[in-house]
Amino acid sequence: MSYYLYTHQYYNVDIEAYMGLVYKAEYPEMEIKEIHEKVYAELKEKNPGHFLYDLSHEEIAKGENTYYKVLAENPRAYEEELQLFSVKPFFNFVNSIFFKLGFEASTSIFLVSIITYVLILLLVFRFLTKVLNNQSLAVFITIILSLFKPLLESSRHASPDNLACFLLLLSFYCFIIKRNFLWATIVAMLCILTRPEYYIFYSFILIFLFFYRKKTGVSLRNWGFSCMYLSLSFFLIQYFNQISWSTLFMNQFTKVQIYPISNPDPFYFSSYYNFIKSNILLEFNGSYFPILLLFIIIILASKFNFKNPKLQFYSLFFACIYLSVFIRFLIFPSLVNRMMLGYYLLIILALIYIQFSEKDILNKKNIEISYSS
Repeated sequence: MSYYLYTHQYYNVDIEAYMGLVYKAEYPEMEIKEIHEKVYAELKEKNPGHFLYDLSHEEIAKGENTYYKVLAENPRAYEEELQLFSVKPFFNFVNSIFFKLGFEASTSIFLVSIITYVLILLLVFRFLTKVLNNQSLAVFITIILSLFKPLLESSRHASPDNLACFLLLLSFYCFIIKRNFLWATIVAMLCILTRPEYYIFYSFILIFLFFYRKKTGVSLRNWGFSCMYLSLSFFLIQYFNQISWSTLFMNQFTKVQIYPISNPDPFYFSSYYNFIKSNILLEFNGSYFPILLLFIIIILASKFNFKNPKLQFYSLFFACIYLSVFIRFLIFPSLVNRMMLGYYLLIILALIYIQFSEKDILNKKNIEISYSS
């Protein structure tokens, strides 16, 4: 199992940072030097090859090849790195739960990715059986999706990608299948607390639902509560983790900084613009979004008349996804497929729902919610 968990150089900084946050939460009296020693001692024991850094690897940001080596040798630089990863509180909380259950810190973090991989497939299967009414076909599609490359990649990373994907799909399931807006909101809050950038997507969805609230059965009161709760989740993260966007951008895409919090490099708009301009086509063409857009167009154009309210509803839903992805790219100009997994699966499941579901989401039946209950 240690070979499976620790063979790829790309995983280094994630696993080291999340392990440090687990120890920091569980042992608040422990000094950063002790945490640093404990983290790297555990990693070295599990896999000594973990510290054979590939300094010839092509760099996205200047200095990233040597940065991981600096973190392993410099507790102060490592301490500042931890702050960059503390913006995902629910993921760190789940890691701590597994640690409390007796697993080592490194194992706890990877267990989250592995377990949520299974949960995603179970949820997908449950969704398909509800929509397709054909268990054999649901099993076949689930098996195919289990081999989906971004899903397999995310399950091998010490990252919140799988957990965020599961929560995104679960909120979709609660709203579409269970017709329970309250639970959809609660799960969406956890999704934002796992990956804050999903607030962009949920904001567009809430705007979208505002105009369709009567047809979908969402009352204005419940819609307002959802706006408040989701915004609260996002802005609480920003309040307790006051790291500027410019610092995160410069550190990731231009020049990796040893002390990004205490001594960040100045931000230059020209550097940002040049990076966006040079990478936008490459990133989108390297993702699954163009091919999924083709399937969206084919299915919507063949199934509905363009004047049909259903077509307008579904088209706007997919527009929310693509607009969210585009804005996210402008903020964080990378479309790594494992990070886009939630959007990919959401598009695929939504297309299956459109194609096969006999239920009409645009009805006046109230969704079973009451924030006062």
